[in-house]
Amino acid sequence: MDHHHHHHSHTHNDDIKNLKIAFFLNFLFSLLELVGGLLTNSMAILSDALHDFGDSLSIGLSWYFQNFSKKSADEQYTYGYRRFSLISALVNSFVLFAGSIFIIREAIPRLLDPEPVHSLGMLGLAVLGIVFNGIAILRLHKGNSVNERMVKLHLLEDVLGWIAVLVGSVLIYFFDWTFLDPLLSMGIAAFILWNVFKNFKQIVGVFLQAIPSDVDINGLIDELAGIEGVRSVSDVHIWSLDGEFHILSAHLEIEDSIPRTEIEALKARAREIVKRYHIEHETFEIGFSDRACMFRC
Repeated sequence: MDHHHHHHSHTHNDDIKNLKIAFFLNFLFSLLELVGGLLTNSMAILSDALHDFGDSLSIGLSWYFQNFSKKSADEQYTYGYRRFSLISALVNSFVLFAGSIFIIREAIPRLLDPEPVHSLGMLGLAVLGIVFNGIAILRLHKGNSVNERMVKLHLLEDVLGWIAVLVGSVLIYFFDWTFLDPLLSMGIAAFILWNVFKNFKQIVGVFLQAIPSDVDINGLIDELAGIEGVRSVSDVHIWSLDGEFHILSAHLEIEDSIPRTEIEALKARAREIVKRYHIEHETFEIGFSDRACMFRC
C-alpha cells in the first residue's frame, strides 16, 4: 500500500485576503444602499440592499471558514480541515434562497400598484454598485476555492443586477415606467435562484463524494492501465474534500515478473498520470496476479 501526500497553499494566503477585502467592500456598500433605497423609495434598491446584507453575512462566513480550513491534519480530522470551507458555501446558498423569495414576495404588490421612485438617485446608486462590486470581483478573479467562486458569483450577480437597475432608472426617468422597479427586483431574484440551484447541486455532490466534474475517470483508468507492467486497474475511487482538493485510491494489478525494485518506478509513473487529472492525494494498492507472489514479495 502506498500513500502519497501533496501539500499546496495559496501564496501569502491570498484567498483569505481577497475574501476579507470583498467582505468590507460589500458591507460598506450595503449600508449606503439601504440609505439610498429609503431615500429613493426604490423597491429594487431596497431588495438589493437586503440581498447585499445577506451577501455580507455569507462572505464573512466564507472568510472565517476559509481561514479555519487551513488548519493541518490532526487526530480528529486526518485529512485536515479543508471541508469546513464548504459549510459557508452551503449557508450562502440558503441565505440567497431565502432572500430571493422575500424579494419576490415584497415586489409583487408593488408591481400591481407601482409607487413613484427617484430615478436619478437610482442611477447614481447603480453606478456606485457596479464600481464597488466590480472591484471586489477583480480581487477574487483568480480564486479557485469553492468559497471564492461562490462569493464571486454573488458579486457578479450584483453587478448584473446593478446594470439592470441602471437601464431601468434611465427608462423610468424618461418614460415614467415605475412598474420597472419591482419588475427588476423580481428578475434579479429569479436569476439568483437559478444560480443558487446550480451551485447547491455542486456542493451536495462534494458532500456525497461524487466524482469531481473536472476529472475524466475513464480516461484516467485507461492511462493507468496503459503503464508498462500493469495488467489491470480496479477498485478506483475518486472524490473531493472541498471541490478543489481531489483524492484517489486504486488497486493496480501488475505482472508477476516485475521485480520489487521496479515497483517504485511504476508507482511514480502512476503518480505523474493522476497529477494531470488534478488529483492532490493518491493511494495505490499494488497486487500481483499470483497471490502467492504478492505475499512472498
